[in-house]
Amino acid sequence: MKNAADIFAARLHSAPDKRLARFMSELIHDVADLADRMDMTREEMQSVIGFLTEVGEACSERRQEWVLLADVLGLSSAFESRHAGLPANATPNTLVGPFYRSGAPRRSDNESICLDGKGTPLVFTARLANSDGEPVASARIEVWHANGEGVYENQAPDMQPEFNLRGTYTTGPDGSVRIRTVRPCGYRIPDDGPVGKLLRQLGLPATRPAHLQFRISASGYRTLITHVFDKSDPAIGTDPLFAVDPALLGDFTESDGGGVACSFNFILARDEDLQKPA
Repeated sequence: MKNAADIFAARLHSAPDKRLARFMSELIHDVADLADRMDMTREEMQSVIGFLTEVGEACSERRQEWVLLADVLGLSSAFESRHAGLPANATPNTLVGPFYRSGAPRRSDNESICLDGKGTPLVFTARLANSDGEPVASARIEVWHANGEGVYENQAPDMQPEFNLRGTYTTGPDGSVRIRTVRPCGYRIPDDGPVGKLLRQLGLPATRPAHLQFRISASGYRTLITHVFDKSDPAIGTDPLFAVDPALLGDFTESDGGGVACSFNFILARDEDLQKPA
């Protein structure tokens, strides 16, 4: 006798969307197989349904709990890696995250994006090149990050000036630009909802290591969205969003006057260098 998963798959033979039908058929087979292997009880099934319901109810215009769930399960990073199709020496792509804002003010080379004067001064030097080592001039660099307390400007609009620690720069003829800001701090992902509860039940961390985020675009090149992490952060090996890559670790070293400095080389992929995923 056929089981429910087989019967469901058989009913999809005339589905207009064949790819959707195949996806649903395989999904149901995998879930049914998991339930059999784990000898899932009725109570456990109800718990799963309850959890998924809570995730949906936690979503709002200001919060996307489904995206957070995909992030902490590693699905978002896995999809990004699979579909990036970048050359081996290109800087890895990462998640854009929930805190990006378009329209960040334009800043000149060596101009600061810190608008409230709070935090340890940081001079970040970005150098852009292509896979042949040639500088990429006139590239647009958008940068954003949390403050020294691990809070983004759009998380607490009443506590930080608008567009604090956000800016848009343009690289010079040598492909470089200096960004003045403050040293970021790591922060906890939103853990007051069902995803946070799941992390606690699994004993998984919720704290991200300190980082700056970038969106880099230039004519003839693939737009790069990526992080640069402070390699000295104790949470560097347990990022709950699986975005840390050895190629994205930066040295934040002490400089004169009590500040810190970091230099980082970004390698952009030309449009024609992009590869289709296997």
